[in-house]
Amino acid sequence: MIEKKLTCRVDGKAQINTLYLPDVKGPVPGVLVLSDILGLGDHAHERARRIAELGYAALAFDLHGDGATVDIPTALSELERFYAHPQGPLGRVEAALKLFRDEPMVDPDKLAAIGFCYGGTLALEMVRSGIPLSAVVGFHSVLRSNITWTPENLGGKILVCVGSEDPEIPAEQRHVFEAEMRRTKADWQLHLYGGVYHSFTDWRADQAGLPDFARYDASADRRSWRAMEDVLSDALK
Repeated sequence: MIEKKLTCRVDGKAQINTLYLPDVKGPVPGVLVLSDILGLGDHAHERARRIAELGYAALAFDLHGDGATVDIPTALSELERFYAHPQGPLGRVEAALKLFRDEPMVDPDKLAAIGFCYGGTLALEMVRSGIPLSAVVGFHSVLRSNITWTPENLGGKILVCVGSEDPEIPAEQRHVFEAEMRRTKADWQLHLYGGVYHSFTDWRADQAGLPDFARYDASADRRSWRAMEDVLSDALK
């Protein structure tokens, strides 16, 4: 596997993304990996490496710039601002996507995005805002949107994996999202894992000490990853 940094300057900060490439002849399809609100840490890097092991190019996105991660109190204080005003993060994502497309080993016509928690929300906002992607996968991602968009123009494959006990994604929000998807031409799936809470793919979740909010769940992690593999294979290969 090849690993290298792809950097640019956005909003006065250095955006330090990490590219993981499989050891194969290219170009290969690319998958943008969007971290949770804490920033580009061990979890997102590990998932990007696993994506590359599947034969895709993977770009781990530097959400906060300067390679920074933030603590939980800071993340929670910023989260609602990010949800309310997605244009800022979307502008930074588009800058990273341009770097990704320009890589010789990446097929610019076969791109997808996966994201975790806020990163999954950001992936969905990418397609809502008209950024062309072959597939989007969100893991425990909030489903509400503040983007005005045209439903019939939303194409590609969409998979969202959420837990039934996630307080950030109540049943009412899932129902609104389902109605939203029904108005589109998208090939969409919503997977609901019973008894599962927020951040179920992240082994660090239990360390937060918020068992009624976030818990790692090995079974849901494994099953949602397999579902993602199927979607990426259908969309990109």
